[in-house]
Amino acid sequence: MSAAPVRRGRQTLAVVTLTALAAVLIGWGATGPRSARIALYSEGVVISADGERSLVTEGAEPLLHEGTRVVDDPTVGADDVLAAAQRDWLAAGDVPGADGPYADLVADALLDLHTLVLDDGAAVAAWSPYWRYVWPRDASFVAVALARTGHDDDALEILDFLAGVQEPDGSFQARYLPDGSGDTPDDRGEQSDGVGWVLWAAGEVVAQSADPAATAEHLRPLVDRTARHAEALVAGDGLPDASPDYWEVHEDELTLGTVAPVLAGLESATAFYTVLGDTGRAGETRSAADLTRDAVQEKFDEYGRYADGDLADAASAFTLPPFQPTALDGALAAWQDSAAEMARPAGGLAPGEGWRQDGISWTPQTSLYALTAASNGERDRATAWLDWLDQHRTDLGALPEKVLDDGSPAAVAPLAWTAACVVLAVDALG
Repeated sequence: MSAAPVRRGRQTLAVVTLTALAAVLIGWGATGPRSARIALYSEGVVISADGERSLVTEGAEPLLHEGTRVVDDPTVGADDVLAAAQRDWLAAGDVPGADGPYADLVADALLDLHTLVLDDGAAVAAWSPYWRYVWPRDASFVAVALARTGHDDDALEILDFLAGVQEPDGSFQARYLPDGSGDTPDDRGEQSDGVGWVLWAAGEVVAQSADPAATAEHLRPLVDRTARHAEALVAGDGLPDASPDYWEVHEDELTLGTVAPVLAGLESATAFYTVLGDTGRAGETRSAADLTRDAVQEKFDEYGRYADGDLADAASAFTLPPFQPTALDGALAAWQDSAAEMARPAGGLAPGEGWRQDGISWTPQTSLYALTAASNGERDRATAWLDWLDQHRTDLGALPEKVLDDGSPAAVAPLAWTAACVVLAVDALG
């Protein structure tokens, strides 16, 4: 047992209007926008003796069982059991980089992922109220991270949850309540990138499985529905209609952040059906993937946010491994150049060059770039971003959603998408 004061926020805001949002979060002076000031909503999330999760307020120093996110309460004994179970869970899998400089970073990230995945497989984005929902996008990354570290059953439970809330036509809403009802907390509507991410995750989970064929059979109903929808999305010219993507804003124009995940999903579905020996379906998804790949290379040849546009976007990472079997033509160079356009004062990245200039670094995109760098032989870049993420954790060791221009962690912590990307990035470094 040990106390856990160790010095170490995905604020998904529906766009009311960017002007109003800037006025609230940033403010405007005579010379333009000032750096945003956003609070740290929590140091992390912990589990009490009754199994309930709770947020740790900024500056609080809870006593935790060593190597866990379980509160150490000497007045009760049930927490000992919970702590032992969480330590056993961590030990049952792999901790990438366990013998290197990122051992503590990865172990904490895995503990936070374990804490954010509920008993029904609902992988919530974070524990703060407006993030306590399941985004198919974020949950897919969590499933892949858990599968990659040997927690196959947990990964399957996450995908089973997504199968349970999926729309009958194979599409996915932006986010879901974590109770498994399939209800949504608002009317954000469908987000087509979720279709691609779920297919990608299913393929990755199968690839990591000790029995790929059995795992694929288990996931087949989910993949069948989702792949059919993905094929329908790209039927015709290979490009889906415009949809909100990870920026979580309304779009009238197709973004790379939508089409690249759909392509990744179709590629993954082809490998999935190949494992099952279903050459017919593998051929159909292969044809759809080829059509979409050609369309992306033609229309998004600069790999910016929009077709025929050059505004750098973090979605350029989605055109490279580990999301695509091979990099799209010219995509690696575009991705390499994009980081400079998205750099923020504290050292992290913004979601894109066109994002508001508020001085904030976003850890999901920074960790995504660490993962992409590690997967494409850019070891120095990967370690630089991982070092930065490690240095900007909360006192509890959690990865926040945001980092302000002065280096302060901000918004929610931990954020599941960031934690998953960190685990995968360190694993990719080998």
